[in-house]
Amino acid sequence: GGCLVRRRYGQAEREDGMEQGMIHIYCGDGKGKTTAAIGLAVRAAGCGMKVLFARFLKNEDSGELKVLDSVPEIEVLHLERSYGFFNTLTEKEKEEVRQMYGELWDRIKERIAGGEFRVLVIDEFMAAYRYGLIGREDALEFLEGKPEALEVVLTGRDPAPELTALADYVSEIRKVKHPFDQGILARRGIEY
Repeated sequence: GGCLVRRRYGQAEREDGMEQGMIHIYCGDGKGKTTAAIGLAVRAAGCGMKVLFARFLKNEDSGELKVLDSVPEIEVLHLERSYGFFNTLTEKEKEEVRQMYGELWDRIKERIAGGEFRVLVIDEFMAAYRYGLIGREDALEFLEGKPEALEVVLTGRDPAPELTALADYVSEIRKVKHPFDQGILARRGIEY
């Protein structure tokens, strides 16, 4: 634990002393993928690392964003508008979403290219990739050519095989039981 990094993981440390950044995927049908990603972001920020946090296809009113905004080491890329589930949108709304998220993807790449961030978290990346809200080839090219020291955390259900192949960590969060199965809706402060 702690923030002091030793050469415990062999080749994980580069010759210049900076750790090699890895790619994490939190996937599965269980509750906790975003929570795990936020936990890693907060840990990194607590160790003085700059974190860029972005999300696709999620409500901008989530409670965790208020807390993340209060942490100086974490920069959250906010969107002007939230949409519902992609599958339920009209064609016109889907086109608006594609444009908005295309611009978000460009902002992410631009901010990362500046070199100030050590950790990048993209919440609901899998859905954005699956629905073509970001170019698949572009996304793979970005992940394969990411800055060497950048740690990347991606969340979402059903990651494509090419993404799991690229990842260093793949953690599946499996639902065993959930109140939604009994008709209990998401609760403020717990699920959102």
